[in-house]
Amino acid sequence: MFVLQRMASTTGLLLHPPLVRPISPNVSTPRFLLAVATQFAGNRDKSLFHRKKANEFSTSIAVATDSSAPSIPTQNEDLVDTHKEESEKIVLPTNESSEKLLRIRHSCAHVMAMAVQKLFPDAKVTIGPWIENGFYYDFDMEPLGDKDLKKIKKEMERIISRNLPLVREEVSRDEAQRRIEAINEPYKMEILESIKEDPITIYHIGNEWWDLCAGPHVESTGKINKRAVELETVAGAYWRGDEKNPMLQRIYGTAWETEEQLKAYLHFKEEAKRRDHRRLGKDLDLFSIQDDAGGGLVFWHPKGAVVRSIIEDLWKKLHRERGYDLLYTPHVAKAALWKTSGHSDFYSENMYNQMDVEDELYQLRPMNCPYHILFYKRRLTSYQDFPIRVAELGTVYRYELSGSLHGLFRVRGFTQDDAHIFCLDDQIKDEIRGVLDLTEELLLQFGFNKFEVNLSTRPPKSVGNDEIWEKATCALKDALSDKGWGYQIDEGGGAFYGPKIDIKIEDALGRKWQCSTIQVDFNLPQRFDITYVNSNSEKKRPIMIHRAVLGSLERFFGILIENYAGDFPLWLSPIQVRVLPVTDAQLPYCKEVTEKLRAIGVRAEVCQGERLPKLIRNAETQKIPLMAVVGAKEVETRTVTVRSRFGGEIGTITVDDFAGRIKFASENRTPF
Repeated sequence: MFVLQRMASTTGLLLHPPLVRPISPNVSTPRFLLAVATQFAGNRDKSLFHRKKANEFSTSIAVATDSSAPSIPTQNEDLVDTHKEESEKIVLPTNESSEKLLRIRHSCAHVMAMAVQKLFPDAKVTIGPWIENGFYYDFDMEPLGDKDLKKIKKEMERIISRNLPLVREEVSRDEAQRRIEAINEPYKMEILESIKEDPITIYHIGNEWWDLCAGPHVESTGKINKRAVELETVAGAYWRGDEKNPMLQRIYGTAWETEEQLKAYLHFKEEAKRRDHRRLGKDLDLFSIQDDAGGGLVFWHPKGAVVRSIIEDLWKKLHRERGYDLLYTPHVAKAALWKTSGHSDFYSENMYNQMDVEDELYQLRPMNCPYHILFYKRRLTSYQDFPIRVAELGTVYRYELSGSLHGLFRVRGFTQDDAHIFCLDDQIKDEIRGVLDLTEELLLQFGFNKFEVNLSTRPPKSVGNDEIWEKATCALKDALSDKGWGYQIDEGGGAFYGPKIDIKIEDALGRKWQCSTIQVDFNLPQRFDITYVNSNSEKKRPIMIHRAVLGSLERFFGILIENYAGDFPLWLSPIQVRVLPVTDAQLPYCKEVTEKLRAIGVRAEVCQGERLPKLIRNAETQKIPLMAVVGAKEVETRTVTVRSRFGGEIGTITVDDFAGRIKFASENRTPF
């Protein structure tokens, strides 16, 4: 992690390197991390958290993670925090930094399952791993409610207070099968069949309950601090994630080493809830997902569309300045195209069904890459034409299970900020460096100055020869070094078709969001047989680089909403000014002021029909940055009295001065 900070007195950037040594590049996930929840005053954001992404897994059952979700806030060794107004810190360990915490969470899952079966004897158990913030367990049973959770929690506390030992036992496969049959646990039998190693390990809680498990656990239930455990929610989950299987009851819980850690975590959860983009999207009328149209399909409302337009305009401007040609390509294509690209063979589960059009099969696009390749192939290319850079805000469609859809973060139709670069081998480094510069410039515009960079290298199974892999990987490393960015190496974590760079941004709560990806591709140029003519009039294969900076507009908009808690900065706010009359007598002048502001590009509106205090409260609730109050005196003097959402009353100024200050603040990304 490093921080890019713009200084007030200069347009330059200062790069803050790690304060201490970074994580060893040879360490693979899960990484050893440290979480710090920092509370500080004097800032609109009530808490700041920093975290490092960790891949969570159970020793026996893997837990799938949602790539659309942010990683939990933690403080890593190579994080530089530029906030100065910090006070007391509460250290939040992670499963990777504290084996004690991992054992507590895993044991809590078992204690919870024991409690459930004591209270609901007919409940059948399935799996119960530890996860990033706690644990869960899936049960085949009748639906549970909040009252049931309270009963389960009380029973857990009784089990913990009894200080029952957790004992590991090794048994033969036949003995494990006999015991499972004796207690009639069909899901455990299926799990047993999936375990390939012998002997089979079982963990007992006293002599009263047991489960198939590889561990680890605490020595006894008394090692769990019952005041640091909380049951959070109940959700439906299909067995093995397959909608054809039974729907189970999944109980989520969180567990920590101390009560103080639990309180800090719950405080973070409340702050995250306050910032939830789904709630704010509805409250601020930014977007919606209409059931009548279908899940995962986003309706951008006028205010949200304004923000999207600002993002798109800035994106296009910066790309044109950096030598990209902008494209618009179709949303569907012949099914044969997706066969050539390999998507039909390797990505079909994420694609929608084919449609018959005049006896030919067509399919909605899940990606933009093949279209850009067809654009490249439209004519013969010379080595002198490189590099060729094409970019598109292209809408794609990918099938997602309804249960996995999540606001703007996991949808079925979204617009990627896609671009592809075709270049020569010896141009890779400079092109990657150019993408890094563009990424930095664009993300800084939106206030993101803390990045985590990962470089993923060649996996065991891959296409392309050793020489080109080595050359491409070295080019990525050299570009990052030239840029002065620290990075971690994920050995063998690259795609089968080329090495890549992933960049995560950190939001106001310290959560990491995967946004930017830079991917070298040796596969598609070969599949589509794209070539160029070199200086010897020979046909050669160019290098292809995929890259996205924001990821998707929908997801990035969701990140922006949560980062700012809906309080967009003045330049990005869908409504910058609300003009408020003291009485209806001032309406004509208010409309005149509004028209004058709109004429120079200020997003302004008039609001009426309530008493002034109510109008002001409504504007603040809608998070309007500026209010221009107009009474009889303002009409007479041709002025407005300006009120800021956060600064209170600023004073009375002329309309021209008001408009000029808004314009300056918007263009320079500064407060009013």
